[in-house]
Amino acid sequence: MKDIKTFKDLKSIAITFVTAILFFSCNSNEGTVVFEDPKVSPQGVAENFILYYTETAEFSEIPMEVAMGGALKKDARLIAILRSSKSMDYQHLAFPYRTFPDGLVLEVFDSEGKKSVVKSDYGIIYSATNVIDLRGNVVITTHDGKQLETPQLYYDQIGEWIFTEEKFTYTNPENQTIMDGKGMDFNRDFSFLNAHKTFGYMTIKDTESDD
Repeated sequence: MKDIKTFKDLKSIAITFVTAILFFSCNSNEGTVVFEDPKVSPQGVAENFILYYTETAEFSEIPMEVAMGGALKKDARLIAILRSSKSMDYQHLAFPYRTFPDGLVLEVFDSEGKKSVVKSDYGIIYSATNVIDLRGNVVITTHDGKQLETPQLYYDQIGEWIFTEEKFTYTNPENQTIMDGKGMDFNRDFSFLNAHKTFGYMTIKDTESDD
């Protein structure tokens, strides 16, 4: 119950901040948000963007961003790598953020160095909270072959929590099942998963036999 309560607190903070971004970033022209407003220009555009996230021995609970292409410190442990063909920097605004209009790939490493991969068609990093908002054909493939598909996903880097309020399809090759539902949260290591609502299970064997 403690894990679920903690998740609810983190999710509430993250969604509240995202909502504030959308509200305060609106112009008077019919409420067009800053992400799509051509009048708001990024302070920088980077191609073939790579961002490393590390944990150090001193600040083990807070991810530290390492400059693009920079070397990792000796006492730092790599926890994630974000890659994108294009990044647009809006860090100069009141609510700073960075967008990835052409999509991104996020590689997440657990405490044993095992890698899980998240892909999406579009992404936003909210710098003040270290929340990554992934949108469009979001697919997570874990190190042991499990897969989650959903249209939108949030990754709270500080809380080390990942969650979605959207519909999802979760494929588990270990017990050969496919689960459809709406709303799910889980930790960075994917060792704890909580489906909010499920619509049913289907076994992979049954699906293959129908074909």
